[in-house]
Amino acid sequence: MRAWFRTVWPPLVAVILFIIVWQAAVSTLGIDKWLLPAPSDIAREAAVNPENLWVKTMSTLQLTVLGLVIGVAVGLILAFALHFIPLLKSAFYPLIILSQNIPTIALAPLLVVWFGFGLTPKLIIITLVCFFPVAVAAIDGLSRTDHIMLNYMRMIGASRGQIFRKLELPYALPSILSGIKIASTYSVMGAIIAEWIGSGTGIGQYLMMQKSSFRTDRIFVAIMIIVLLSLLMFTLIVLLEKWLIRYKPEQTNK
Repeated sequence: MRAWFRTVWPPLVAVILFIIVWQAAVSTLGIDKWLLPAPSDIAREAAVNPENLWVKTMSTLQLTVLGLVIGVAVGLILAFALHFIPLLKSAFYPLIILSQNIPTIALAPLLVVWFGFGLTPKLIIITLVCFFPVAVAAIDGLSRTDHIMLNYMRMIGASRGQIFRKLELPYALPSILSGIKIASTYSVMGAIIAEWIGSGTGIGQYLMMQKSSFRTDRIFVAIMIIVLLSLLMFTLIVLLEKWLIRYKPEQTNK
């Protein structure tokens, strides 16, 4: 409990001080609400219609979780395939890296043309955002397996599948979970971009509507919800990591 408190309180105090300075600056300088609303104005606007915000938040959260699950699955399958078949790794690994040079928002119009305005293009966008960190982290983790243990298992006659299940996969699990933590935060961003291309609900659609109306206070409400969703997704993966990885070797100072 004390360790958790020592980890949480410094950023929490920093955020509280930032909000206080923000509120004082807006009040003292007389900045117009449409240009930069005070934190009190943002909180007041969020409390006006919480039911509507809750529905939109749940819609975005469902899309985020579904897209993240698909993205993680695609990333792991791709990483395992490239790990088992070195020729595929030599051919496709550079292409995977190049795929991230294409802005996701630029692909959105093409996906709408090809797949319409339904759920499919939205899931593809989130998958494209999420699979890359998972695949790269998994490939890197699998390549860093202890060679002494690897040679030992080969000497005692372990099959390729046994080596993967009992040595390589457990050894790579911390790296894989690190990639999933990165993907979990990217998934929220991907869901917001996906909702921009024609969603009937969700925080992304809410954000676009308020931008068109120049409602800066509501834009900040949407931003705060996006930040909270990202923190929620990251925290869930951290808890999953603590549950899956029970043992961590103690670090000694040399």
